[in-house]
Amino acid sequence: MDVDLIFKIAAVGILVAVLNLLLTRSGRDEQALMTTIAGLVVVLVILVQRIAELFDLIRRLFELG
Repeated sequence: MDVDLIFKIAAVGILVAVLNLLLTRSGRDEQALMTTIAGLVVVLVILVQRIAELFDLIRRLFELG
């Protein structure tokens, strides 16, 4: 597994956690929730790209297409 992927996901998680904490403390709970959802979407997009690369590799490996 690529270590850069883990660092990217961890960086997004830390950034979202800090923003969530700051927004919650300032009374902006809705914006904190939206920030958390946006962070989740970013991580899911990164993972979906990696899964697509994996499927392409498997398809090329077994010459399925």
